[in-house]
Order: sequence, then C-alpha cells, then structure tokens
Amino acid sequence: MADDKMKAKYLNPFTDFGFKKIFGEEASKPLLLDFLNALLPISDKIVDLTFKNNEQLGQTDLDRKAIYDIYCENEKGEKFIVELQKAKQNYFKERTIFYSTFPIREQAEKGEWNYNLKAVYCIGILDFTFDDYETEPEKGEVVHTIKLKNQNGKIFYDKLTFIYLEMPNFKRKETELETRLDKWLYFIKNLEDFQTIPTIIADEVFNQAFEKAELAKFGQKDLYDYEMNLKIYRDYKNTVNTAFDEGKLEGKLETAKSLKILGVPIVTIIEATRLTKEEIERL
Repeated sequence: MADDKMKAKYLNPFTDFGFKKIFGEEASKPLLLDFLNALLPISDKIVDLTFKNNEQLGQTDLDRKAIYDIYCENEKGEKFIVELQKAKQNYFKERTIFYSTFPIREQAEKGEWNYNLKAVYCIGILDFTFDDYETEPEKGEVVHTIKLKNQNGKIFYDKLTFIYLEMPNFKRKETELETRLDKWLYFIKNLEDFQTIPTIIADEVFNQAFEKAELAKFGQKDLYDYEMNLKIYRDYKNTVNTAFDEGKLEGKLETAKSLKILGVPIVTIIEATRLTKEEIERL
C-alpha cells in the first residue's frame, strides 16, 4: 500500500478497475501477451490474442454462470482465463475448477465430433497465500502449476492447466530480478508504491504499462471510478479477511452486511461468506 503521506502516482493493480486497465482492454493486449508468455513454458508461447466475452452462461436457465476478469483465446484456439483474487474465499479452488468447465464445454460441436479439445489455461493472481497447501517444501513458493497426473506423477492430460500466483510470497528486490516473470511480479506487487519507473524494467512494454497505470493521465470519470473501486477493494479485503480470521457466524453476517452496503453483488457475497441468499437478503 502506498504511504499515506505520499500521494500514489500509479493505480493499484489489485483493484478490478486497475487490473482491467492494465491487462483487460484492447489496447492492453501487448501487455497481457507479454505477461502470459513470461508465465508459460517456451513451448506454449502465444503469438496473438483475441478477447472473448467474459460472461459465460450455463447450458440451461438453471445452470450457474461464470463471469471472468479476463477471457481470451490465442491463435491456436487455446483458451485463457485470468482471474484476480483479492481476498480469501471459501472454495475458491473449486470456483476455478468450475470456471474451467465453460471453455471446455463451449468447444463441443454438433453432429459427429472426435472430442479433440483445445488447451485451457486458468490463471489466478492471488493477493493472499494458501493456508492449507499440503506439501511443506512448496510453502513460500510464488508460482503453482497444476495439471492432471496419475499416481506415479505422470501427466494424464496436458491440455488443462491451473496456475496460481501467490503474490505475498514474492519478496524479490529490484536487484534480485532475473526472469521476465520476476519483472512482471515485481511490477504487479509494487506498482502502487512506485514514484519513478525502475531502470531494470524500463523497456517498451513496461513503459506502456506504467503509462496506462499513471493516475495523472486519467480523465475525471476514470479517476472517480478508480477511487470508488479502490475504496471497495480495501473495505472488501478487510471485511472478508476478518470473517476468515474470526470464523464465526457473527463475523460472516457483519461481513455480508458491509459488502451489501458497498453494493457488492449477492453472488459474490455468497462466495465470500458461504451464507445463503435468504440470510443475506434479511440483513
């Protein structure tokens, strides 16, 4: 968080507004492309991206829908879901798995079809750490890449990949940045605190990212929308984290009430607190 005594020069990329301004606009495509290529193996490099509708509907009126932060497709028809997760939520891993089913099912073709699927990548940028990650040696790692494997650790299916980035675990300083991914994580983690562009990441792509993130370049409406979004982000993160710390019904009810006042959609409040729709509507 930027020092209160020093006015932030750049936006907070963990807000919905900031994340989409940097990665989710048509003009931001080179930035998203560079970020994804830094994250993926060389063999999976992307040449071009096309943004797709980020709202995915179920097959029937009774099915739930998915609304992604960013949903795009590369030149080979492979799908990429990029989600920003601001605070701990119950079953957020399950939510990621559920979201992955939509780009899989939408590939179905009418008539005879051989079920040859395009790859799907689900990427979660987490502003918190896993509390229950089972493998002790992996504690403290930033990047977690997960694929379907058999009991011998061999990949059973290589076209479904989940990548989680635990941003609080990224602690490298400017002098310790080695890879392109290091630079992107350093940028995302520290953007709101920068007053000048660090020399080590001052290239064409990052200069464009800093330009898009510079608050002084915002029009009045964008600046107002961002400031409102920043307030919601801070309140949301504090209240949701409080609910998890307390682990009590009273805490969840207070959290739900605060989120409802902030205008957070009921579906999001349900995911954050696991309260029922009826319980939330009674508040």
